[in-house]
Amino acid sequence: MRAMVLDRAREPLRLEERPEPEPGPGQVALDVTACGVCRTDLHIVDGELDRPKLPLVLGHQIVARVTGAGERFAPGQRVGVPWLGWTDGDCRYCRSGRENLCDRARFTGYDIDGGYAERAVADERFCFPLPDGYEDLQAAPLLCAGLIGHRTLRLAGDAERLGIYGFGAAAHIVCQVARHEGRRVFAFTRADDEAAQAFARELGAEWAGDALGPPPEELDAALIFAPAGELVPAALRVTAKGGVVVCGGIHMSDIPSFPYADLWMERSIRSVANLTRADGREFLDIAARAGLRTEVAAYPLERAQDALDDLRAGRFEGAAVIVL
Repeated sequence: MRAMVLDRAREPLRLEERPEPEPGPGQVALDVTACGVCRTDLHIVDGELDRPKLPLVLGHQIVARVTGAGERFAPGQRVGVPWLGWTDGDCRYCRSGRENLCDRARFTGYDIDGGYAERAVADERFCFPLPDGYEDLQAAPLLCAGLIGHRTLRLAGDAERLGIYGFGAAAHIVCQVARHEGRRVFAFTRADDEAAQAFARELGAEWAGDALGPPPEELDAALIFAPAGELVPAALRVTAKGGVVVCGGIHMSDIPSFPYADLWMERSIRSVANLTRADGREFLDIAARAGLRTEVAAYPLERAQDALDDLRAGRFEGAAVIVL
C-alpha cells in the first residue's frame, strides 16, 4: 500500500510503499477513503507534540470501509476513526467516565499509524458508524474538528453570547451547532482576514472582527481554537462576569501574564483534552439531525505535505481532506 510517512520532526512527509497492516485482536482492517488534515498533525510535524511513534503515518480523521476482522462491523460498512484510539478501561479516569484523560491512552496518527495511507487498522471499540447524508470527503472533518469543537462547546455551558476565536476547521462546524441551538455567535479572526470573517457571517455569526479587539457586546463564553496564547487574556477582557474561556486545542503558545482583575468576578479558563466515545456518539447524532455543512479542500494522498503547508498558511476555508 501507499502511505505518507513522517520520519523525523521538522522534515517533510515522504511517499512510501509498505506492507498492508495486519489487524490484531479486537481490531478491524480498513480501506481508507478519506482522512481529514488537522492542526494537531502540524504540531506533530513541528515537534511541538514530542513523543510520536516514528516513523509515523499521520491522520486521525479517518473515513474507511471495513474489509475484515473484528465483530462489531460487517465487511463493507463505513466507519470513522477518531484521535482517541485506545484506553486501558481500568484507570480511575476510565472508570469515572473520563476516558479522554486515561494515562495510558493511545492516539491515532500519533501512537498508532493513521489515515494518510491506503489501508489502516483500528480498535473496533473506538470506531464510529457515520451518519448518512455525508459523502466520505464531507464526513472526515466531523471526526476531530467536529468532535473537539463539540466538547469545547459543551464546556462553555449554556452561554448565549458565544465568541469563537480562530475560524478554521473546528470553528466552522461548531458555529453551526451553536446557531442550531439558538446561541448568538461572534467570530474573531486576524484583523485583516476579511475572507474568514465573511465565511463566519455566511455560517451564521452575527459579527466577525479583530481577535484582539472588542466585540459589540460582552461574551458569556469564548472558545479558542487558534493556538495563540495571547488570545486567552484578550478573550477574558471581553467576557462577562461568571463567563468561561475554553481552550480547544491540544497545543498553544505560552499565555502571557494578565492582571487578576481580568479573571476576577468568577470568570474561568478551561482546556479540552481529547474526546470520549460518548462525545462521538452524541456529536454524530447532532450532525445528522442538524445537517451540518463541512467546507473542504481535497488533496490526493501524494499531496499530503501540500495540505499541511496550506493549512499552516491559511490558504483555504474550512478543512483540508486527503482523498484516496
